[in-house]
Amino acid sequence: MQNLHSTQAVLAAGVPLEQARAAVIMLHGRGASAQDILTLAPEIDLGELAFLAPQAANNAWYPQRFIAPVAQNEPWLTAALDRVGALIDHLNAAGLPTERIALLGFSQGACLALEYAARNPQRYGGLFALSGALIENGDQPRTYSGSLAATPTFLGCSDVDFHIPLERVQRSSELLRGIGANVTEQIYPGMGHTVNADEIAHVRAVLEQIAVA
Repeated sequence: MQNLHSTQAVLAAGVPLEQARAAVIMLHGRGASAQDILTLAPEIDLGELAFLAPQAANNAWYPQRFIAPVAQNEPWLTAALDRVGALIDHLNAAGLPTERIALLGFSQGACLALEYAARNPQRYGGLFALSGALIENGDQPRTYSGSLAATPTFLGCSDVDFHIPLERVQRSSELLRGIGANVTEQIYPGMGHTVNADEIAHVRAVLEQIAVA
C-alpha cells in the first residue's frame, strides 16, 4: 500500500536522546507535515526535552474522518498506530521509560495520539490532544480496557470546530477517565481549528512535572 508510514522520515528537535529528561512524540494533522508540528517545539521546550515528529505517508495518517467506521480507515490506521508504538520502543531502548514519554497531536494527529493511548493503556508522561478525539464510529462506539494509571491528559478544542464535534471531545474525556486518565478538558468558545496560548501553557505545565521528576 502506498499510504503506509513505516518508511517515512522522523524529524527530531530539542536535546539528544542521551541527554533528555523526557521526550515528546508529536503527531501532525491531515495535510500537514512533521516539520509543521515541530514548530510547536520551541514553545513548549524546557531545555531538557527531546522531540520526535514522524511523517505520515501522503501527509495523512488515515484516509477517512475519525468518525467514519473504523474499518474504512484500515490498513492505514493500524500502520499509524504501529508507527507510534515503534517510536515508543525506540525511546525505551534509548533509556527513557514510558512514564517520561508524552504523546502530543493536533487534529488528525491528536485523534491518533488518543487512540494509541486508549488501545495501549499504561502510564505515559502526558497525553495532549489539541483539537481531536478518539477514533471510533459514533454509531458503534467501542469500549476500552486497562488503565492509563493517572496519565495527565489534556483535551483542548473549540466548541464550534468544523472537524471535531464537541460531543466527541466530551465523550473521549469520559472514556479516558473510565480507564484511569487524569483528564483536563478545555473548550474554547468560538475558536478556530488551531492551537492557542492557553493550550501551550497546559502542555508546558505537565512537561515541567515530567522533566523534574
